[in-house]
Amino acid sequence: MIQEQYPRIYLYRRLVQAKLFIDAHYADSIDLDNIADEAYFSKFHFIRMFKSIYRKTPHQYLIFVRIEKAMDLLKSGLPVSDVCYAVGFESLSSFSGLFRRTVGKTPSAYLLEQQQLKAEMARKPLSFVPGCFAENNGWIKK
Repeated sequence: MIQEQYPRIYLYRRLVQAKLFIDAHYADSIDLDNIADEAYFSKFHFIRMFKSIYRKTPHQYLIFVRIEKAMDLLKSGLPVSDVCYAVGFESLSSFSGLFRRTVGKTPSAYLLEQQQLKAEMARKPLSFVPGCFAENNGWIKK
């Protein structure tokens, strides 16, 4: 068995190396073969080990990273189609479907919500500061 041949720390380092590879290359066209090669494991063994450590398969983790990055880009105001391709999706419909399942709303609705939130923050900045903090700094009266 592989675990008996190598110290655990060596195996964990290889898994972390694969995770860092996903983090760095999420926008590229990477697949399970690329990621497993990075860790020097067979695909099936790699999936089992990765999931046991990170509680997600490598593919689920890749999708998670892409959606998180997409949320950040949408917050900055980029159009949905630009965000879709910037985070590594090749299809707008698959991106929208995965985004909706993960976040609970479509990318367009999320973008609109973020734009409205920014406008509201610009209009009433103090309503986004905790009252105790604003009071302690003399921004509002007791």
